[in-house]
Amino acid sequence: MSEALLTLEGWYALHDFRAVDWHAWKKSSAEERRQALAELKAFMRDWAGVEADNRGSTAIYSIVGQKADFVFMHLRETLEELNELENEFNKTSFAQYTIPVYSYVSVVELSNYMAKPGSDPMENPEVVKRLKPILPKSKHICFYPMNKKRDLSDNWYMLSMDERREMMRSHGLIGRSYAGKVKQIITGSVGLDDWEWGVTLFSDDALQFKKLVYEMRFDEVSARFGEFGSFYVGNLLTEEKFDQMLHVK
Repeated sequence: MSEALLTLEGWYALHDFRAVDWHAWKKSSAEERRQALAELKAFMRDWAGVEADNRGSTAIYSIVGQKADFVFMHLRETLEELNELENEFNKTSFAQYTIPVYSYVSVVELSNYMAKPGSDPMENPEVVKRLKPILPKSKHICFYPMNKKRDLSDNWYMLSMDERREMMRSHGLIGRSYAGKVKQIITGSVGLDDWEWGVTLFSDDALQFKKLVYEMRFDEVSARFGEFGSFYVGNLLTEEKFDQMLHVK
């Protein structure tokens, strides 16, 4: 049996993708829409308060294309908090105008491939900061789930620890070359959702998503062992931009 990798876990994550029921939204009265938006903004301010207290973080983005209209990405200390947050939002009048189209449950994860022997990574403030991050409010987001292959000769889980460590070292060098251009948050979902990892990228230049993912496709970790789900890409939503997005005559 190959040696299993030890991982470090931080805050739990929920990606909550929703579509707007435009027919119901346009049929509602101006007062009903005003009340629904007021409830939405109240929740957004509550979430900002949680973030200010460093008890979690939330990022909100519109989604380009037909897969969804927007996404809430929440980080919280426990699964119970995520569940409570989701249930409370579903009770709002605004939620009745939305249709859940996809969700992803995971936990912020750091692999221990590069850890120094004998060191305790949880004593490193930078490691803790990465496990419990404040989500960037960059202009754009890109999310996709992924697996490592388990196909015959291309079975990631049958490789030795040394082989996996060496491949991940070169794989990580590509990601680090985009430092300052793309912020990447990896969340693990083995046993939590249908895929094994979720990758969330943030950038002020959406073209950097294309360049980074394309370059990584040539790396052996992705070329031989990577399996990818659907990609979701979008733009930052503020209260003002939510108003613009939902405005109807």
